[in-house]
Amino acid sequence: MISRSQIKAYMENEPRFDDIMCSLRSTGKQPKGLIKETQKVMAVARKFNDEITRLSVLALDRKMHEEPDYLPWDFVKTASDRGFYTMFMPRFFGGGGYHFYCMNVFSEEIGSVCAAMVNLIGVHYLGYAALALSWNMRLIDQISREVINGEKTGKPCLLSFAMTEPDAGTVSQKVEFMDTGSLACHAKKVPGGYVVNGTKIFISCGHLSTWHMLFVYTDLAKASEIMVILAVKTGAKGFSFGKKEKKMGQKASLASELVFQDCFIPDEYVLLDKSQIAHLSKSPRQITEQILAGIWGASRMGVGALGTSSARGAFEQALRFASENRINNELLINYEWCQNMLAEMYITATVARLSYLESGYANSLDSTFGKLTSIKPFYYAWKYTPRIVFDLLVAWFFKFYFTTKLLRKFFLIFKKIPTWIALTAGGRWPRLWELMPVLKTAAWLLRSWEAPESGMISRLKRY
Repeated sequence: MISRSQIKAYMENEPRFDDIMCSLRSTGKQPKGLIKETQKVMAVARKFNDEITRLSVLALDRKMHEEPDYLPWDFVKTASDRGFYTMFMPRFFGGGGYHFYCMNVFSEEIGSVCAAMVNLIGVHYLGYAALALSWNMRLIDQISREVINGEKTGKPCLLSFAMTEPDAGTVSQKVEFMDTGSLACHAKKVPGGYVVNGTKIFISCGHLSTWHMLFVYTDLAKASEIMVILAVKTGAKGFSFGKKEKKMGQKASLASELVFQDCFIPDEYVLLDKSQIAHLSKSPRQITEQILAGIWGASRMGVGALGTSSARGAFEQALRFASENRINNELLINYEWCQNMLAEMYITATVARLSYLESGYANSLDSTFGKLTSIKPFYYAWKYTPRIVFDLLVAWFFKFYFTTKLLRKFFLIFKKIPTWIALTAGGRWPRLWELMPVLKTAAWLLRSWEAPESGMISRLKRY
């Protein structure tokens, strides 16, 4: 009837099979445990809605109208007590370890009652995505531990994502437009770190966050090639909060202005800059594109889930209203015109849900992180391995890192040995400058041994 080559050729016609059948392609590859995990996350969110969200949503909304400068710390602390700010952090760094795919279901459930409340939780993970995609293991571990300690001590530690600028909208967040936008937040390299000047706006939950993942540029005309990501802690000298935007809705979810005036960020809080990627085969522009694609790939599913939650919430409210109110002694829901309107609202919410779920399936097929966390052996190892083992792995990673760094230095020395032998055989010993690699390595070892220890190095010595 039709040959294999013909089938393959037809599947490449638009719309391509691989583009419209992500769910069909990925469901068989995903671990069954993900189904139970999603059910648990959904149940946790629905329980939270019954116990907290529905009971406090109107009071919070009224409070925000009466006091526009009010910061919803009470809700943030309640969410932190439930473990929501660590729930979707990797167990490798002490978090709950729930699959990021489940977070979209979580967002839809809570957002169907109050979009502002779920934003107070969800934007924290946008900041964490920027942190994680920097692949700076030391800072990921340090900041993750601060978030966990904040949860334990009742002092929530949230993260924000700081990229949008006053004269550069979301279009400038795409690599192809970064060099043509009006970016103005500048970072100047100085000994020991960077000095930042500029402003970021529309930063969700900025006033509530402890750490801010800041995107700045050392050359504003070539932003796509010299993007720098810094971890800025609230209270840093030269960093302050500006105004809070006057929003029409979702007032509890703050949109903050962050102001930097000669703000010095030391090298220890540089998540990513050009010097760290100089040895990679990809160009700086490609690295920038890869990081941003990872952030948007993970976050846009969440944005879709938030949109779905609003459509679903509107439908549920309309359904409740139509089921309780009458016209001419007849319930609204019994009128055909009302049934048609409710059906259209239900279809809209359902199609929106299918869209963000399908994007989740696509992520599990095409993104590196999605593939890794959806491979069955990795998933179950990630889920059920005791946390103490992850601590040991982190310690081993740093031991391996420093050992590899040391071996690289010795390798450079050993490459010189044949030259030294030849020089000695020729009647002279190596000169002092020819022994400099040995002296430099010895000095590096002494500095490493006496240097202030990070949390991971301390754990390494304990184990």
